[in-house]
Amino acid sequence: MAIIRGAEPFILPGGSRGALLIHGFTGAPSEMRLLGEFLHNKGFTVLAPRLCGHGTSPEEMARTQWPHWYSAVEDGFHILTGLCSEIVVVGLSMGGLLGLKLTAEYPSITKVVSLSTPIRIADKRLPLLPLYRVFRDYAPKKRRRLKVDPFYSVCYETTPLKSLSSLLELIRHVDKLLPLIDRPALIMQSRVEHTVRPESAQHIYQRLGSKEKKLIWLEKSGHIVTLDVEKEQVFETIAEFLG
Repeated sequence: MAIIRGAEPFILPGGSRGALLIHGFTGAPSEMRLLGEFLHNKGFTVLAPRLCGHGTSPEEMARTQWPHWYSAVEDGFHILTGLCSEIVVVGLSMGGLLGLKLTAEYPSITKVVSLSTPIRIADKRLPLLPLYRVFRDYAPKKRRRLKVDPFYSVCYETTPLKSLSSLLELIRHVDKLLPLIDRPALIMQSRVEHTVRPESAQHIYQRLGSKEKKLIWLEKSGHIVTLDVEKEQVFETIAEFLG
């Protein structure tokens, strides 16, 4: 199936430190592109995989579940391992969940960054998801238009409900892994977004087993902090944390 322009995976060859960038649920690698270019200019080799079922069509995504998404992340990690002597992970939204799982399972990862990562989702209809799935397969998606080139903001207009159920399973799975993560961690979350409830960030921070961990709050951004009005602050904070 054809990949939407902007949804292609990308690699930016650089130095011996590798940064694995993981996009979010129904999103695409392009939402990590500006951050990737910023880190590349800092000397990193950057790789952003395309998660299975993303960047093509909602129907394609409906045939995938979280283990498929995670397999793409593992592939990206192993590619970077062959190119770099040190690997850090940065995940946005669901990509944050996948990045935390990867960090729990691969001790060679040195640092992890979690952006807008869901533990509690703001949609009040979620308890009715099993009922909705009886009557429909997809739900319209509210989408905030960002002041960036549309190339960077590739996202489905509808959400496959089967995939949403799998996302909830992934949340429960990763929540159990958080105490096992002992690497330095940076969590960033907007207080005013409407997709992930902000207490998700506090929950992750408290549950992480890391001795070195930071929680940074944003005050103006929506959910996609890599493309929103505070993106420069996000990039600088990440670069400082990664050293």
